[in-house]
Amino acid sequence: MSSYLLSPVGDTNFIALDTGTVLTGLQQAKQKGSLEGIEIPADSPLSLEGVVMRNHIRAYAISHAHLDHVAGMVMNAPDDSSKPILGLPSTIDNIRDHLFSWKIWSNFGDDGEGFRLKKFQYVRLTPGEKYPVKNTEMVVIPYELSHSGNSLSTAFLVESDGAYMLYFGDVGPDAIEKSDRMQKIWNAVAPLVQDKTLHGIFLEVSFADDRPDNLLFGHLTPKWMIEELRTLAKIVNPDQPETALHGLKVVVTHIKPTLNRDDIPERTIMNQLSELNDLGVEFMLPESGKRLYF
Repeated sequence: MSSYLLSPVGDTNFIALDTGTVLTGLQQAKQKGSLEGIEIPADSPLSLEGVVMRNHIRAYAISHAHLDHVAGMVMNAPDDSSKPILGLPSTIDNIRDHLFSWKIWSNFGDDGEGFRLKKFQYVRLTPGEKYPVKNTEMVVIPYELSHSGNSLSTAFLVESDGAYMLYFGDVGPDAIEKSDRMQKIWNAVAPLVQDKTLHGIFLEVSFADDRPDNLLFGHLTPKWMIEELRTLAKIVNPDQPETALHGLKVVVTHIKPTLNRDDIPERTIMNQLSELNDLGVEFMLPESGKRLYF
């Protein structure tokens, strides 16, 4: 259930990068002390997580409309506050037509079928163009991703005061997807790696390396993540790609659960990444509700 709150250090106005979970994640964040610095107004009846969801999450940036990336936004909509939903046109259309349509859920959007509750404002982003997020100090630049054939997903490059973070939704490797979309993103962010202003990358690894390529369905394995990072490294420093990404923080997201009793996919995937890591990248395994600094 992918969802990450992002803000500049010291700022409590967030963008939610995907919304597979919102309220449950905030409840875990409260338990772990990760909401430090946010206070409940004296006259507010809300819980701390309610204050964050309503008053501090300023926008939802949705990579694509699959349930594990939108379920929290949909389920919590009745108690949420008004805010924009940012996405590529295809993502917004899928949310409008198939989720907030009075068929799956009430129409909480400002467009679409039936009575419009207008709690959320649909913002259709243009690939490669900057979008300043209201009530934050952040700017979002979306890029198209290939997620299993013709299905689009999104990478969001987020900037604040000259510092950048890159978040990938679900994505398959260019070689499997017969695409150059990952290549285009690497070309775009390579200068940021060179001048040390790209502080981190959120990139998915859904399956371990024993997953056959024909069953990836638009996802990465450790082998394919490393191959994609090597592509970036060669652009950043063609003469010494082995040192080009040294120390770059990469958050390993979207690890799929398994029902096998003795299988711990997080451990398997992180071990495989460690064994393949010839780039000096710092891989980070996120923990629900835990704050990360970059």
